[in-house]
Amino acid sequence: MKWISLRFEGSSALDGFDAALAGLCADLQGQAATAAFVFVSPHFRSVCGQIAEKLVAHLPDTTLVGCTAMGVIGGGREIEQAPAIALLAAALPSVRCAAAHGDPTRLPDEDASPEAWREWLGLDLPEASVLALLADPFSTPIDRIVAGLDYAFPQAVQVGGLASGGGQPMENVLFQNGHLHRHGVVVLAFSGNIVADPIVAQGCRPIGRPLTVCGCAHNILLEIDGGTPVAYLQALLPTLPEYDRKLAETALFIGIEMDPLLADAEAGGFLIRNLIGIDHGNGALAVGAPLHEGMVVQFHLRDRRTSAEDLQTLLRQYTARAPGSGAGALLFSCLGRGEFLYGQPNHDSDLFRSVLGDMPLGGFFCNGEIGPVGGATHVHGYTSAFAVFRPRSDSA
Repeated sequence: MKWISLRFEGSSALDGFDAALAGLCADLQGQAATAAFVFVSPHFRSVCGQIAEKLVAHLPDTTLVGCTAMGVIGGGREIEQAPAIALLAAALPSVRCAAAHGDPTRLPDEDASPEAWREWLGLDLPEASVLALLADPFSTPIDRIVAGLDYAFPQAVQVGGLASGGGQPMENVLFQNGHLHRHGVVVLAFSGNIVADPIVAQGCRPIGRPLTVCGCAHNILLEIDGGTPVAYLQALLPTLPEYDRKLAETALFIGIEMDPLLADAEAGGFLIRNLIGIDHGNGALAVGAPLHEGMVVQFHLRDRRTSAEDLQTLLRQYTARAPGSGAGALLFSCLGRGEFLYGQPNHDSDLFRSVLGDMPLGGFFCNGEIGPVGGATHVHGYTSAFAVFRPRSDSA
């Protein structure tokens, strides 16, 4: 298994891109590329057809997906809001790949079978171990799709992101082999001797204590531990340090415990969701997720320091338990991270390499990130979702 990550910057990026494609086999130590991902800044939207033609001409037997993105990640750098193309390619012995496009206007019914979901996607690979999804945010009910694909491919890890850089419908471009799409979702599926280990950094830290939901109505949180959530916050916030009290004014979230078997302090145990409304009359909160009585929730805060510490903790936890050496990785990072959050370029990719080593890494800045938390796939915000690829066995 051999991965390579390349980037091409500036208005003349297509010239270097063409030359690199011609030499890609040599870069992969003489092996043909099995799979590839391409991420293209909106500056090249008008020539995406030419990019697809170049990819097919130089990589005719390579399974490929990609999308346009406001920022691309490749070749050791994160290029934000500037002309650039990123390419992540891999030679994968004993691995089968397939790429498909899902039309959001023809989604299966709510009670559809796993077979119906696979037929909708046109992906006859029920044994898939990895699904990498790239979706158009304007046309795609992505929450419903990731839930359907969890059902259709129960053994697969889903990772991915929503294309960015398009300000209105039909402006984002999705690549699927030699085809271009402006709606729906493209998927690259892997099976065989390959595993993707997900690392989903939601960038939050808990405050207060875990609380049990005692009363709720769909996504309205009415009662926690015998009192209203507003009353709990009114008692909690004055006890926090001044920095946290100020942060809570703009960066307060709620975490929903997804795996009760995880220790309370372990990172990654909560699915972070927005607080979207407050009713001072009855002390209720509206939450950006469905709730049910008996679930455990905890309030969280997010800032640049917390985001960095959360990612570092998760990366170190991964290296401590990693069953094998990673060969290459994808990174799907929120548009709200990067220089906007940290005030410096390349933060998350540099931190990744400092902990996991100089592994080929490619990806883009998303309008929403896709990755598993607590055994199910979710769509996130303000998140960096990694997928670290490695052989299932030592034979490749």
